Amino acid sequence: MIRRSTDAHATETTSPAADLLNSVPLLALDRQYDTLRDQIREAINRVCDSGRFVLGPDVAELEAELATALDVPHVISCASGSDALLLALMALDIGVGDEVIVPSYTFFATASAVTRLGAVPIFADIDPATYLVDPRDVERKISTRTKAIVPVHLFGRTADMDALRPIAARAGLPIVEDAAQSILSTWHGRCSGSLGDVGCFSFYPTKNLGGAGDGGFLTTTRDDIAKSLKLLRVHGMEPRYYHEVIGINSRLDSIQAAVLRVKLPHLDAWTTARQVNAGRYRDLFAEYDLAGRIAVPGEEPRGRHVWNQFVVRVLGDDRDALRAHLAKRGVGTEIYYPVPLHLQKCFAHLGWAKGDLPETERAAEQTIALPIFPELDAMEQRTVVARIAEFFGAGRRERAAAATSALPTPHVLRRAVGKADDVRC
Repeated sequence: MIRRSTDAHATETTSPAADLLNSVPLLALDRQYDTLRDQIREAINRVCDSGRFVLGPDVAELEAELATALDVPHVISCASGSDALLLALMALDIGVGDEVIVPSYTFFATASAVTRLGAVPIFADIDPATYLVDPRDVERKISTRTKAIVPVHLFGRTADMDALRPIAARAGLPIVEDAAQSILSTWHGRCSGSLGDVGCFSFYPTKNLGGAGDGGFLTTTRDDIAKSLKLLRVHGMEPRYYHEVIGINSRLDSIQAAVLRVKLPHLDAWTTARQVNAGRYRDLFAEYDLAGRIAVPGEEPRGRHVWNQFVVRVLGDDRDALRAHLAKRGVGTEIYYPVPLHLQKCFAHLGWAKGDLPETERAAEQTIALPIFPELDAMEQRTVVARIAEFFGAGRRERAAAATSALPTPHVLRRAVGKADDVRC
């Protein structure tokens, strides 16, 4: 039973609140580390003992293992997900005055990579149900100056490649997949990163496969692009001190590669745990009278949603007040992204104005991300949803739906066969 207090938004439960937890973190990287502590330290020590810290054997092994896992012929590691985007555009010869179509509802790196090359980001609106770039708006934004399309597989869900690939093919444009949040997501059975000309991934610690610092990698099915990327990430140098082109310094550290190789065999299980958590959230939200208050994200029927984020929409203008309430109750949340890229101060010279991308702007004002990490337990999730219901004064349904969300179909992670002395767990 939930009763309201005199505050319109501050409510208390009579008995269930006593069973709720005092806090739920948005992220808990320490829980994952605790299970792999010895293996990770052994891997780091092995690299330190070898003295091969940059582009060493662990880097090559990681690239091979990722290529097998994602079923792509080429994986090229680099220093960050941001650099992956920059390198991809460089390999496609994007330059001054070129236009590149990107969503505005995404992390800054998607557009900053474009501008760092002197090109112009052309922002497209999103589908309000998925928060992914709207293919119809992408097609409307194509001009004679357009040189590439960069869909973002946001929050772990693959963009609508069934619609985007024909649009790109008709216009003769390459597709750069921003897959920073979507490793192991699929589209009709094919992994993200294998659906366009280049895929760009991040190893930032909060990603589904996160390192102990910055890192990233690129995927491609094209031999010519792979050759270019390998050259560009090392100052365009081949052989040593001979520079064919002007590249950048963007190499993955061997220590990062060693840590990631310890984690990679667990990625599929961690991803399935995220899917289970997403299904449990949907069941928990269904227990409360929150219709018209909260819109909960659904699964992706055409592929595997890997749930880097679990983002709900707060219908109305209560999002910020809800977040403040959850913070007081110890529930961690985040807003991805409070200011759309087309309204950022640094892009003011491009002439975009409020109202230009209505669905993007609405999402920026209404969405909030809840904890979804693999080690999140059922009581923590119940606490999150109960605290949201508490804010709205929403009671539990007398007869909650008995059916629970079906467990996701496991995706088999293909593992490369390593050497006998490789660290495994």
